[in-house]
Amino acid sequence: MSQEESDAGAPGPGAAPAPHADLNLLRTFLAVYRSGSFTAAAQLLGLSQPTVTTQMRALERQSGRELFERLPRGVAPTSVADELAARIAAPLDALAAATGHGTPEGGRPAEPVHVAGPAELLCVRVLPALAALVADGVRLRVTMGLTDALLDELRAGRHDLVVATRRPRGRTLAAAPLMDEEFVLVAAPAWAERVAGRMATDGPAALHPVPLVTYAEDLPIARRYWRHVFGRRLACRAAVTVPDLRGVLAAVTAGAGFAVLPRYLCPDELASGRLVLLHDPDEPPINTCYLVQRPGTSDNPHVARVRDRLLQAGRDW
Repeated sequence: MSQEESDAGAPGPGAAPAPHADLNLLRTFLAVYRSGSFTAAAQLLGLSQPTVTTQMRALERQSGRELFERLPRGVAPTSVADELAARIAAPLDALAAATGHGTPEGGRPAEPVHVAGPAELLCVRVLPALAALVADGVRLRVTMGLTDALLDELRAGRHDLVVATRRPRGRTLAAAPLMDEEFVLVAAPAWAERVAGRMATDGPAALHPVPLVTYAEDLPIARRYWRHVFGRRLACRAAVTVPDLRGVLAAVTAGAGFAVLPRYLCPDELASGRLVLLHDPDEPPINTCYLVQRPGTSDNPHVARVRDRLLQAGRDW
């Protein structure tokens, strides 16, 4: 929590901000509301953090009500802020669109669209889907990482769109379902032949002698598969960890052991027989991925093009 955020005092009771409040204050309020932080709002608006803090103090004095609860990291909107945001978001976004705010002028190209998400999804699904837009002049800047960190960076204004493996909590981000990941339990044919008979009689215990290949020490995908399909905890340590599921796929295809992988990542290997399903449940584990952005209209018109293209492509994935 910054000094500017912590020393902004809470005003007493009163009415919500009046409709005649300064538009600049309302724009700053909306940026803070959507980003969840005075610091992030300052970055989005090109202002200093003390300026944002001063403007929010002024708006809170005008209203006589506290708009944001100061937290150790950022701020949380009060019910008064929720009501105000609901009243002003659409008109301010419409005003920005009507005045051409963010539209490239004089033929100058729009800024790059900053897209982030898991490395595997970006490389296998997202980037191929956006190839035609790139050929049409859209510029991309791609960041790979884990969902929680990327969502924090999205709130801070570092990305335009994030492909997330879970729906974000709270009201500061807008999420649309993008695709479902189906998880499969696989191994190379040599391992599959060794455990096929025992899988039928012993269930998952048949895999105890087989090395497990995964992307993290805490085995998140494998643990979820065991809990969902077998109804029990996974009692196993990883033999190999690779922080990229494409590396896990390569190792397992080469015969390193078994893994739980998203089906979208290995259709060719399954079709060719280089990988074999060790188990084929009636209801495999499914995880929904989301396309996430800050609410409202972006200054960059290409953000909407990228978003719409991904959501369209997601219907076919």
